[in-house]
Amino acid sequence: MKTILTLVSMRIRITMRNKAFLFFSLVMPMVFFFLYGSIFAKGNPVVVRYLMGPVVAMSVMGTFWGLSAQIVTWREQGILRRFRLSPVSAFSMITSSILANMIMILPTVVIELLLAREVYHVTHLGNLFSVFLLALAGIGSFASLGLIVASVTNTMQETQIINQLLWFALIFVSGATVPLPDLPKVAQHVALFLPATYLVSGLQRAMVDQANVFALWAEIGCLLVWALLAIFISSQLFRWEPEAKLPRNAKLWAASTILPFVLLGIWENHNGKLLARSASMMEERPADSSQPPAPPAKH
Repeated sequence: MKTILTLVSMRIRITMRNKAFLFFSLVMPMVFFFLYGSIFAKGNPVVVRYLMGPVVAMSVMGTFWGLSAQIVTWREQGILRRFRLSPVSAFSMITSSILANMIMILPTVVIELLLAREVYHVTHLGNLFSVFLLALAGIGSFASLGLIVASVTNTMQETQIINQLLWFALIFVSGATVPLPDLPKVAQHVALFLPATYLVSGLQRAMVDQANVFALWAEIGCLLVWALLAIFISSQLFRWEPEAKLPRNAKLWAASTILPFVLLGIWENHNGKLLARSASMMEERPADSSQPPAPPAKH
């Protein structure tokens, strides 16, 4: 445990020197927050509360991007090779990476919630315990996704391509940019297989409907199961050196981490509860609210 905490402290110090991290973890979330709150919600507290789910979700989902890029960069520069010479296991590196991301991203979520209250006068932000638990589960899950990407890619260019494709899927077909009920029917059913959909929906239910942890058991449970699977598999596939070769079935193992959402997607497509809840929450908004467009892709 001491080793993990030492690595967490080290990773936070190194990451805080990275201007790109500060931009994507603080500046960009604030841009989206004020864009959604002032332009699309027009300062209406009811609409702002509805849009806070997608805003917080995008701040949480972005964790996979920086983590995967950092691990691949360290591997290419030979930094991970040096760690291997010390008594540090792959599990310690992975766990410390996730904990460091939680410590660094959670303050952004807190700032967004405080600004919603102070700037847009959102007097009630729903069930905050559920919100923070979902945020933590989401950070752990999407940070684990970043570790999986770093495990199966060999170069920074390959990592960035996969990150870009994943980012498009996460923000365009999940309700993070266009509300789920406004998507085409086919896209709605595809969205039910994506982890981002359950994070966005869970956060909206916690804030708008004040849903407690027990009501959000499916969303929280699947995110946690996904995180545990991803941590286990990424620890098995973790490579300290760029010359190390992946097993032939590595990408198949990486893809298997999505199994919880395949099962949940089949179930939700069958009973339709999530889509019905999303439509119900959307109907409760004021009629003059605007729909936010998709944010630009990361580079």
